[in-house]
Amino acid sequence: MFAGAERVADRYFTVLGVSNDRGEARLGLAISKRAARRAVDRNRIKRVIRESFRHCRPELPSLDIVVMARPAAATAETEELSRAMDKLWQRLVKRCAASSLS
Repeated sequence: MFAGAERVADRYFTVLGVSNDRGEARLGLAISKRAARRAVDRNRIKRVIRESFRHCRPELPSLDIVVMARPAAATAETEELSRAMDKLWQRLVKRCAASSLS
């Protein structure tokens, strides 16, 4: 399903997005033990991603989105993760807009 997905990434996350016909963006999370050993760290990362998605959802196109964490996310500050997600949402929107024009 995500074979032809738009992909944006930074040092903390990889975000995949593929268009859907639901009329709104949907979020999936893949936070592995390899990325964050402790459950408390995985849960914190998921909370940051969900909160960021909640704020940015109105601007997002109709996409199915999967966010995967990288090991650097486990030790990063919450504010840094939030800023990183905000930038990734913007890049994903630009990427999807550009690919729909092609």
